[in-house]
Amino acid sequence: MIHPHGGRLVNRFVSGENREQLSITAAKLPQIVLNQRELSDLEMIANGAMSPLEGFMGESDYRSVVDSMRLSNGLVWSIPVALSAKTEEHKSLKKGGQATLVDEAGRALAVMEVRDVYEVDHEYEAQMVLRTTDEEHPGMQYLKSISPVYIGGAIQMIRRPEHKDFGRYRLEPKETRVLFATKGWNRICAFQTRNPIHRAHEYLQKCALEVTDGLLIHPLVGETKSDDIPADVRMRCYEELIDKYYPQDRVVLSVFPAAMRYAGPREAIFHALVRKNYGCTHFIVGRDHAGVGSYYGTYDAHAIFGEFEPREIDITPLFFDHAFYCRSCGNMATTKTCPHGKDDHVFLSGTKVREMLANGELPPAEFTRPEVAQILAEATR
Repeated sequence: MIHPHGGRLVNRFVSGENREQLSITAAKLPQIVLNQRELSDLEMIANGAMSPLEGFMGESDYRSVVDSMRLSNGLVWSIPVALSAKTEEHKSLKKGGQATLVDEAGRALAVMEVRDVYEVDHEYEAQMVLRTTDEEHPGMQYLKSISPVYIGGAIQMIRRPEHKDFGRYRLEPKETRVLFATKGWNRICAFQTRNPIHRAHEYLQKCALEVTDGLLIHPLVGETKSDDIPADVRMRCYEELIDKYYPQDRVVLSVFPAAMRYAGPREAIFHALVRKNYGCTHFIVGRDHAGVGSYYGTYDAHAIFGEFEPREIDITPLFFDHAFYCRSCGNMATTKTCPHGKDDHVFLSGTKVREMLANGELPPAEFTRPEVAQILAEATR
C-alpha cells in the first residue's frame, strides 16, 4: 500500500494510564479555545490525516510553507496549519511550557507543547496562499477574524471532538487503509467534494473507476461558507447515488473532517497529500478545484502539480477538463471528447441551481440525477 506522506502515519492519541495522567495535568494548564477550523485540524493531526505533522506549525515550518510550499525539512506541504492565540491567551504561555486545547464548551481535548509563539502578517499569508487579499474572499475573511499571534507545537490528544453526525462514515486513515486492503484494492482514487455530486462529477468518478480498483468518495464536512449546501443534505445525495448508480463493491463513502480554505491550487495539493495518508494512490483534480468566485483560473489547480517532481507528491493526479452533458453527443463529455458548441452543452452554475430550487424548479436530468434534485428541492423548502 502507498506510504503516508513523510513515510509514517502519525498517531497523537494518548491512551490508558498515560491518558489519565495527562488529563489531570491538562486541568492545571493555561487553556486555548479552538475555533471550528482549528478543531478540524487538531483531529486530523491526531489521527494521521495530516501526516507528517505532529502538531500546529511552529514558525520555521509556517514561514517555509507560506513562502515555498514546503516544510522546513523540504517536504512538500502547501497549506499553513496554524493555531491562533485568542485575546490575551499568548501572554500566559511560555515557550517550553504546555497548554490545554479545549473546544468552545470547555472540554479538554489535547495538551500542546508550546514550542513557538510568533507573530505573522495576515496580508502576506493571504497573498501567498490565497493569491489575493480581497476581503470578499472567505479565506481572507477568516484571517481577519483571528489573532496574528500563532502558537506552534506538538499535541497529545486525550479526547476526540464530539460529533453528532455521520458516525459510521467517520473513518480515520488507519481504518480506510485496512478497509482498502481487505477489499484487495491496490489502486484507489479519491474524490474531494463540498457539493452534491452532479452528472459531471459522476462522469469523472466513473472514468477513474475504469483505471483503478476502487473509489473513495470523500466529502468535506468541516466548516464551509454559509451558502454552501449543508453536509447532511449532501450526504443524503451521495447515499442515494451510490445506492442506485454505482457498483457498491467498488465504492467507499467516508467523510473528510477538514475545513475548507478556498485556497484553489494550493488546496488542491493539500487535498491530494492528505488523501495519500488515507491510502489513496490517485486523486481527481477537476475544474477550479477548491476555488471560489473568480479568484483562480479554471485549470490553475492542474498547473500547480507541475511545480513539483511526481515522486515528491507520490499520488497520481487525474486531471479532468470541464465536464457536461452534450445534447448532440447524447452523453457526458468534456472539451477533449466533444466536437460540439456550447449551445449543445448543459451546464448550470451553483448559483443557477440554487435559484431554480428556490423557485420550485428541479434542475434537468442532464445536469443531476432526479433523485438528487428531489433531495435538494426538499431541503430548500
